[in-house]
Amino acid sequence: MTRTMNSKGRMIVTRIRLGLLLAMVTVLSACGVAQLPWAPDAEVARARYHDPSPSSITLMTVVANGSTAAGHSALLINASERVIYDPAGTWYNKDVPERADMLYGITPKMLQYYLDYHARDRFHVVMQTKVVAPEVAEHIKQLAIQKGTSMNAMCAQNTSDLLAHTPGFEGFKVSVWPKSAVAEMSRVPGVVTKTIYQDDKGKDLKS
Repeated sequence: MTRTMNSKGRMIVTRIRLGLLLAMVTVLSACGVAQLPWAPDAEVARARYHDPSPSSITLMTVVANGSTAAGHSALLINASERVIYDPAGTWYNKDVPERADMLYGITPKMLQYYLDYHARDRFHVVMQTKVVAPEVAEHIKQLAIQKGTSMNAMCAQNTSDLLAHTPGFEGFKVSVWPKSAVAEMSRVPGVVTKTIYQDDKGKDLKS
């Protein structure tokens, strides 16, 4: 009788474990269903744009007006082509191919659209630019591509991490806070800062 009960007990435990395993597989499968942005090669190639200005890296930070609170960090990279590394960003344009968090085809028009989206009555954008050697710009671009898709609220963490691993930015402190990245960038020699204020219609108020 005891043996029979033990066998039944083992069968019940086995079934529970099997059920839990199937549930885990179902959850993981559901997570895998979500499609990350991954533009086809042809679209990326077609959108490719190289800006004639010197190779550079620009930390773009969205800051609330009348406050030091910053809400988003991104990198404008002018390398062999101009791209935006926009970790966990929400900006979208049908003419800008995206692969994970990399935005391609950043022409002057598309850059303005990007800035118009972020610089509003309640927010301004701080642009901190450092001119770098072409190979340095290409280096951080490749690092950004390898970074892949970011989790929410990781924009400052990931942008500052890329900068910390780029020649010329040695000692850059990695932080989850966008305003900390702004402070770090301001200490990098040769950085030029521009602040963009606009109204909700994209009209420049001052810069």
